[in-house]
Amino acid sequence: MRAVVNQHYAPATLPLPVTDGLHFHRALPGYEPTPVRELGAVARSLGVEAVLVKDESSRLGLPAFKILGASWAAERALRERPEIHMLVAASAGNHGRAVARVAAMRELRCRIFLPERALAVRREAIEREGAEVVVVRGTYEDAVAEAEAAEGPGVALIADVGPAGAPEWVIDGYATLFEEARAQADYDLLLVPVGVGSLAAAAARHGAAVGAAVVGVEPVAAACLSASFTNDRRVTIETPGTIMAGLDCAELSESAWPTLRAGVLGAIAVTDHEARAAMHELSEHRLAIGESGAAPLAALRLLAADAAFGALREAVGLGRSSRVLLVATEGRTGAS
Repeated sequence: MRAVVNQHYAPATLPLPVTDGLHFHRALPGYEPTPVRELGAVARSLGVEAVLVKDESSRLGLPAFKILGASWAAERALRERPEIHMLVAASAGNHGRAVARVAAMRELRCRIFLPERALAVRREAIEREGAEVVVVRGTYEDAVAEAEAAEGPGVALIADVGPAGAPEWVIDGYATLFEEARAQADYDLLLVPVGVGSLAAAAARHGAAVGAAVVGVEPVAAACLSASFTNDRRVTIETPGTIMAGLDCAELSESAWPTLRAGVLGAIAVTDHEARAAMHELSEHRLAIGESGAAPLAALRLLAADAAFGALREAVGLGRSSRVLLVATEGRTGAS
């Protein structure tokens, strides 16, 4: 099933977003809000009022949004444990590079665990930040297990997946993205990439606070949110691989799941071909967005025009007055 309506949607039950990270981020050197771009021609072709893109291809000097969560989680960890001298993390690429950049900023050592199918260009980018990279034989989830085992005295795990602690701080850090977006544009529908679900959880809390519906977007080959909605529990699935590296996740974060269950109205799964086509379409609008970041545009095209997506289209109320914000989470990897 390519589209799932969440039968347990109850956004009114969600807490307000924690926005403490916004003040922290504003004080970082080089901070400025990422732009929201309007795609008028795309909106006209889809029969909606506006299609907007939150362009995260350059965020605090990195080509993805991840440093928002990594920097705030590291700040919170250091407040509680000032003896920390090393940060560790598991990643498919962008989160690891963000943690490595934060460690360098704070003069800490860093070790990043990557699954063996992570692109070499992503591994090399992390190494250029000064971090030690450990390539784990296995999947992203195997890398997560290795990173968790590395935590100890003086060593903090900056994870965007797992139970309370750093994963919750990461969600709070991502609230900055949505606080910026609301100050920049009006919208009533948010399409956001899922992966382990931390960004989508931040989107859900924001959507509940401002009255915008949220739809999660994931690869057909890693549709763990769709499976979890269908089974009404976190489900671990097989992941044969996808070009959407940042979304190549077999299960949702434990800390994110309750918010996703209550605050995300539905899920759309897109193919690699559809994501690649959306990436090229965005490039025609002079937006250099990577595969994971382009997935929401692919999902919107399906939602607007494909008969198989009718139930979800009706649930979100997509129509001529709709103003849709797509979260383009990353720039080009250099391998696309």
